[in-house]
Amino acid sequence: MCGIAGYLSTGAGEDLSPALHRMTAAIAHRGPDDVGYFETTAVDGRARVGLGHRRLSIIDLSTGHQPLGNADGSLQIVFNGEIYNFEALRTELSAHGCRLRTRSDTEAIVYAYEHWGTDCVSRLRGMFAFAIWDARRSRLFLARDRFGKKPLFIYARNGLLLFASEIKALLQFPGVVPRVNHAVLWDYFRYRYVPAPTTLFADVRKLMPGSWMLCDAGGGTESRYYLPPDGTGLATPADCADPVSRFLELLDDSVRIRMISDVPFGAFLSGGIDSSAVVGLMARHSRLPVKTFSVGFAEAAYSELQHARTIAGQFGTEHSELEVSQADLLEQLPALTRFRDAPVAEPSDVPIYLLSREARRTVKMVLTGEGSDEVLGGYPKHVYERYARPYQRLPHWLRRNLIEPAVHALPYRFRRAKTAIVNLGIESRAERMPRWFGALTAEECAELLTIAPPLNGMAAEPLRVGADNSPLRGILFFDQTSWLPDNLLERGDRMTMGASLEARMPFMDHELAAFVSTLPDAWRVRGFTTKRVLRLAMRRLLPTHILQRPKIGFRVPVNEWFRTSMRDYLLAHLTGTDSRTRGYYRPAQLQRILKEHLDGHQNHEKVLWCLLNLEIWHREFNL
Repeated sequence: MCGIAGYLSTGAGEDLSPALHRMTAAIAHRGPDDVGYFETTAVDGRARVGLGHRRLSIIDLSTGHQPLGNADGSLQIVFNGEIYNFEALRTELSAHGCRLRTRSDTEAIVYAYEHWGTDCVSRLRGMFAFAIWDARRSRLFLARDRFGKKPLFIYARNGLLLFASEIKALLQFPGVVPRVNHAVLWDYFRYRYVPAPTTLFADVRKLMPGSWMLCDAGGGTESRYYLPPDGTGLATPADCADPVSRFLELLDDSVRIRMISDVPFGAFLSGGIDSSAVVGLMARHSRLPVKTFSVGFAEAAYSELQHARTIAGQFGTEHSELEVSQADLLEQLPALTRFRDAPVAEPSDVPIYLLSREARRTVKMVLTGEGSDEVLGGYPKHVYERYARPYQRLPHWLRRNLIEPAVHALPYRFRRAKTAIVNLGIESRAERMPRWFGALTAEECAELLTIAPPLNGMAAEPLRVGADNSPLRGILFFDQTSWLPDNLLERGDRMTMGASLEARMPFMDHELAAFVSTLPDAWRVRGFTTKRVLRLAMRRLLPTHILQRPKIGFRVPVNEWFRTSMRDYLLAHLTGTDSRTRGYYRPAQLQRILKEHLDGHQNHEKVLWCLLNLEIWHREFNL
């Protein structure tokens, strides 16, 4: 796991080496073990290129220095990520006459590109973002993994192309001035994050997951080489007599290959089925006790530490625990905003970062259960979405005048039912998909924001699904192309790398996802049972009470904290005289939201969190 940065410039003039060094230094936390640079001028003299790399050594500790080249030096790569099938690639490439000199997965990518060109990405099993300078063709090749586990940001303007693992590196280059992208503020409140390819910084965008880009002095072209299979109708049914056994076999292999490491590693353990499954399978392949790390809160309703202890005891792990308070939240939010280069979209960013920092004391890599819900259907919304069409067939007057007011009046403990009824009534799929986890509808944005709505509407790609797609596959495709890469995976990358820790996600294996996509929906969600194939596969490995536990989610008690210990902090940021974002909101609407929440009449936790962190982001980047 590393950090990469670089430039391709067609302009003449000043030496760009100092800028490249500043860009690379800005992401030193991603790779504290080593640093390297490569700069040259294209053969035709039309462009200059620079590559920078920060290394976190995990595999091939002695010969994995980057930038790394092929035999004649005509190819140079900087790479962030891990390729789990690199040994098989090395064997295949050697059979084609390639002479690899190191044990690193990085070199396998170089020769895969030399042999297969841009098609090399389809042969990689892992998480990656990389840049290859191809001197023979005077072009730069950028690529990102299928699900977007590793980030790659791009700035392109006036004959200059910059790329980096984090936006802060781009801001180190002369002439790149941080400016707010006001056009995406509506999206920020509707999704609680900014969907790709845009960002909250004007002129900075993301290379889409599963995409590559070719750049030369004449410009750049992009191609999407992968989309999650849930975006189309049911694939060819799996020719498998026992889907549960086949699923377990694939998951076990996914865990096994992610344990390949030359440094100490462990696992994050929440006590839920996902991380418990990962730890249980890790124990099968480890001769030593697995190191596990858990985080919780003093508020018992939000803490899963007791469940994590059960799993740690069952598998004999070397277990560590950490308890987080609201004081930690207040202390860490500004720093985490700088790590993320964006508003902290989820309160859980804070405990994940603190847990990563704790784990980094003894390990350099962890396995996590991230992605299981989005691949296997693990959220309540995956149950409820199937009832959207039947609910909308009810008479409008019945829904608006009887059902919805009655549900709206229910106490907070019925929050999932309240959310379900509100969202099921949204007839536009484009509005309903982000609303399941979002903060505001378009109508609510219009009431609160003084900023005009975007002219081009919402991000379209996550909403494009086959006409014959099931409701479950449709919402999973949205999760896999938007919620997951632009929020959860981005969070996981920044919070772990902020602590110089690598995180690997066995459920995010594209071969596992491909198999699951061939199964009928009932293997994922049947009735009110979510992640059914995983629950069945884990019956012989995990305790029954873990398998049958209702989903709690990694929740942080900011709902209560906003009303108590964080009240003054919240008000000072949103309504104080030095607030930088007050002009975005209609005062009466902002005061209504604050009053309803602080008085305990409604839970506006999501929108208040968005408001608070947008303000912190403005302050940290002096916007």
